[in-house]
Amino acid sequence: MSTTILRTSDAWWVRTPGGAARIDTDAATSAGLLADREAIEAARASTNTVDPVTLDLVSPVTTRCRVVAQMTNFASHVKDSGLDPDTIPLTFFRKTSGSISGPFDDISRPSHVHFLDYEVEIGLVIGRELPVGTQVTADNWTSFVAGLVVTNDISARDLQLPKTQFYESKSYPTFTPVGPALVLLDDDELKRLGDLRLRLWVNGKLRQDSRVDSDMIYSPLEALKALSRFQQLDPGDLLLTGTPKGTALSAPPRPVEIMAAFLPPALKWKMFFKRQAQNPKYLKHGDIVEASIGTDDGAIDLGRQRTIVRTT
Repeated sequence: MSTTILRTSDAWWVRTPGGAARIDTDAATSAGLLADREAIEAARASTNTVDPVTLDLVSPVTTRCRVVAQMTNFASHVKDSGLDPDTIPLTFFRKTSGSISGPFDDISRPSHVHFLDYEVEIGLVIGRELPVGTQVTADNWTSFVAGLVVTNDISARDLQLPKTQFYESKSYPTFTPVGPALVLLDDDELKRLGDLRLRLWVNGKLRQDSRVDSDMIYSPLEALKALSRFQQLDPGDLLLTGTPKGTALSAPPRPVEIMAAFLPPALKWKMFFKRQAQNPKYLKHGDIVEASIGTDDGAIDLGRQRTIVRTT
């Protein structure tokens, strides 16, 4: 049975049928809270609750932690990038945990960034230590995942593409909104991950809408198995699992792409971003970005973010 965890700046909370009950714990980190299941269960039974809408929620994933992300992991996004899903390897990149912000915090667009993009993604929150060399299997992968969160992988495309620099372009403060909830799931619920639908809106207009089972290329099992060969993961770490089509960035028409391949890199990118400047989908000051993830039947609901873009 799922358990919905909320966090404010001074406390942890659990959703109950009557509202949100404060968890009596000394835990200061996500890892600490996950280790205090007794306190979580006690709060679930509490009748001393408040209305969740009165809570000023912050990210339920605390920092510092590892933030690891899968790259081009949805077939629709791969095709929209002009690539073939059958040729895409399982690859990862890192983001700083300093990029994590709350589900209702502003997204700060640095003034030197002109092409700011969005990517709604399922975040897996690690529940127990996964040392390098661990044998991850179909039978045990769920034991390493405590639960799921809504995340938005904000990207500065004009830094990412010419430099092929993921770390900087995705790591500015507020470039990983997380929450509103950390939804703890049991093994059977985690196996319904394929039923999850990812949606993202900008100014009320739906931009991304896809179900995992028809679109995700590499599953969490495959991702954790690959990471276990080289990357230690600990409780409270965050794994982003890719995004579907609908981002602002898309591949140019094929003839244009072929012609650009013969140009010097500096000229190629100058021409590319000149075309991108005509694309109205990139995020601008004042844009409202909302993201939600859940099953269509409502059995699993990770909640809905609402963030506003501000130029700094």
